[in-house]
Amino acid sequence: MAKGKTALITGITGQDGSYLAELLLSKGYKVYGLSRRLSIPNLSRISSILGKVELIDGDLTDQASLNRAIEVTQPDEVYNLAAQSFVATSWKQAELTGNVTGLGVTRILEAVKRGIKDYKKDIRFYQASSSEMFGKVKESPQNENTPFYPRSPYGVAKLYGHWITVNYRESYNMFAVSGILFNHESPRRGIEFVTRKVSDGVARIHLGLAKELVLGNMDAKRDWGFAGDYVKAMWMMLQQEKPEDYVVGTGETHSVKEFVDEAFKVAGLKWEDYVKQDPAFMRPADVDVLCADYTKIKTKLGWKPTIRFKELAKMMVEHDIKELEHSK
Repeated sequence: MAKGKTALITGITGQDGSYLAELLLSKGYKVYGLSRRLSIPNLSRISSILGKVELIDGDLTDQASLNRAIEVTQPDEVYNLAAQSFVATSWKQAELTGNVTGLGVTRILEAVKRGIKDYKKDIRFYQASSSEMFGKVKESPQNENTPFYPRSPYGVAKLYGHWITVNYRESYNMFAVSGILFNHESPRRGIEFVTRKVSDGVARIHLGLAKELVLGNMDAKRDWGFAGDYVKAMWMMLQQEKPEDYVVGTGETHSVKEFVDEAFKVAGLKWEDYVKQDPAFMRPADVDVLCADYTKIKTKLGWKPTIRFKELAKMMVEHDIKELEHSK
């Protein structure tokens, strides 16, 4: 148990942030969440723990708000999960993606560095890196030593965030690590992401609320795992004696088409009867195949995934069917 520890999570209202907050609360942490001020706050993912976490206004584009967040919380651990994280949007908003997903990491690291000095405290930092940094892969599967070749403004911004974390660790002797996480999904995934778009679409078709599902590239292959498993890996990285970066994934690769097939099977339907492809959903430059070699984290930390591909698809479709039935 981690009685007495305090954590600050940026992006606490997102999929990963909500699962991580629940995990840390179960371990006895005091949990703070950095949240952008919105006219209509999006707190649905943390609604069940709102009374147990404390939200602080802040933004990765505003250095002063990050300095204040560290000052107010004086955390033992900082998890930077906030980002403009939708790959497709990164082409339409490339500068914003670079500012938030890339430079935002420098700002939070600066705030942490300042906090370590001002409060004479060992603040440990976790950066959410991404398998999208591998992009046009040089080898498969990908591990911690695989060269990077990002294929989107999002991937490029994440790579900046990754390397600036390494730079601060080596330059200022900070406990700062990156988790290079492969695709991780759950019923809490945003509807704009393909897996959730599929599970929601299947649920709507199953309940007679839609007649078709329109997708882009169905041949892209990804290593898909469960977000609830991956946040445990984040926490484990910050409990070690030595700061190191780790690849986190399942070691399995499946195409979008395979996910679609599994999702429709859950509802007893054949995807060929309902799915259409539209070039409008194709990316300017796509990543063909991503697959994790998670040997290092399995060997050193004992981490491994508990939820596999078929179980993940089933979990998501059944959740969306239940949610839509409830809303009806």
